[in-house]
Amino acid sequence: MAQNNLERLTQNKKIHIITNVLTKALKLWLKSQVSQVSQLEVEIKASDRDILSGYIPWVSIFASHAVYQDIHLTQIQLVAENIRINIGSVLKGQPLRLLETVPVVGEIIVEEDELNASVSSSLLSTALNDVLDKLLPEQCPKSKSIFYQKIILDDSRVILHISQPTETNPTVLEVCADIELLSAHELQVSHIQAKNNRGIVLERHNGHYLNLGSDVDIQQLKLFPGKLVCHGRINVNP
Repeated sequence: MAQNNLERLTQNKKIHIITNVLTKALKLWLKSQVSQVSQLEVEIKASDRDILSGYIPWVSIFASHAVYQDIHLTQIQLVAENIRINIGSVLKGQPLRLLETVPVVGEIIVEEDELNASVSSSLLSTALNDVLDKLLPEQCPKSKSIFYQKIILDDSRVILHISQPTETNPTVLEVCADIELLSAHELQVSHIQAKNNRGIVLERHNGHYLNLGSDVDIQQLKLFPGKLVCHGRINVNP
């Protein structure tokens, strides 16, 4: 009996060590995906057999003030299930690698200050340029030359303060629009208003639809004064 208990204790200690190694490897992998993160917490739920076979049934990730491709994110809470990894390589000290695409669900919060810190990101500026090309082709004909000075978040509404090349006439200085989630893959932009230094140059109440792509599955998108909250799912590829 004592021998069995000792063997069980030894085995549990080995698994605890493997779990610690795996948790550290996962943290290192996550940190490699971002250029900056203030706080990072990882929780793994898996049996000894799961871990040794390279299978993780459940992982929870919490991060705050992370920067991904120059996009500043205030808070991230993610859960992923059924993850396959290269456990043999990890135990040898090599970087963790996903072996299959992993669906990740969770919540992302972006406060207005951090959204404005992201305006230099090519990811965000390209997305905004594409939207303005579709919504205001005449008022913003050179969207790739637009400089986004400030983004204001309000109740279900976004206000962009922008500057354009001086040869553009009239120069649009502010664009306002209501944002509504229509489906998991589609946004509606409505009540669009564009202003320059002389006043309103365009006002449209009809909605425009923006397709977000099949890899994105948004369940909730809420705009509050000074904050954006998004719940959804996205596929993380190896």
